[in-house]
Amino acid sequence: METRYYILTKIDGEYAYLKEKDSDNEIFIALALLPEGADVGSELKCEMFEYTLL
Repeated sequence: METRYYILTKIDGEYAYLKEKDSDNEIFIALALLPEGADVGSELKCEMFEYTLL
């Protein structure tokens, strides 16, 4: 699985919206899957379904 980079664009209740940095793809995931401290504007790296703040 390749590494992907995202920007957290929106938090809506228990969900977070992530925009892929190199494309216009947007996904939404459970906010609980993101590391503590993630907020709108945070840059994230996803490797093997594990998100880390950059």
